[in-house]
Amino acid sequence: MATLEECLNEAERVVRKPSFLKKQGLANEVPYRIFAYPAEKEHIVREWIKHMQARNLKAIDGFKLLVFDLYDIVIDLLEQEGFLQQCFGFEKEKGMDYLVNLIGELLQLDRDISYLVQYIDKRTPKDMDAVIFLTGIGKCYPFLRSHKVLNNLHQVLDNKPVVLFYPGSYTGVSLALFAEIDDGNYYRAFPLIDKECH
Repeated sequence: MATLEECLNEAERVVRKPSFLKKQGLANEVPYRIFAYPAEKEHIVREWIKHMQARNLKAIDGFKLLVFDLYDIVIDLLEQEGFLQQCFGFEKEKGMDYLVNLIGELLQLDRDISYLVQYIDKRTPKDMDAVIFLTGIGKCYPFLRSHKVLNNLHQVLDNKPVVLFYPGSYTGVSLALFAEIDDGNYYRAFPLIDKECH
């Protein structure tokens, strides 16, 4: 068991290795990694990601760091479609299950190429080395499940390393959001580091 600070330091070393960008050691698997951390330390992880992004220079690092906050993407879409204020009323009048289904339909989560996948794909340069950080999955519960995002994303984005920052636990097979809520099995991602963080 390592401290979160130790885990983040190791995560930075891993992400900056040339072998990470080249996806070496993954035996032709999709280059997806999960960095699991205690949900109560979300603020520390957010600050670390901001720090990484602020220091990223493609000329020095050899890659462009792209950060996508899934929650911000969902909220922006709801605002664009004029649904954000209505969502509060829908939850009150029709319940959370109705709202979850409604937002799922808007995001096209049952399609292979969902709105989130299109959004990320359009903003990821094809002609440049990039590392993608996905954040905000905890803020999206229960509207968005991480395994669904990753399953959809790998259909268009299988040549750039993706790191999902996950407030919970990941055994290498099973995801547990906030270390309590079963978030489904996901077999195609690897832990970013080989340590459990606390």
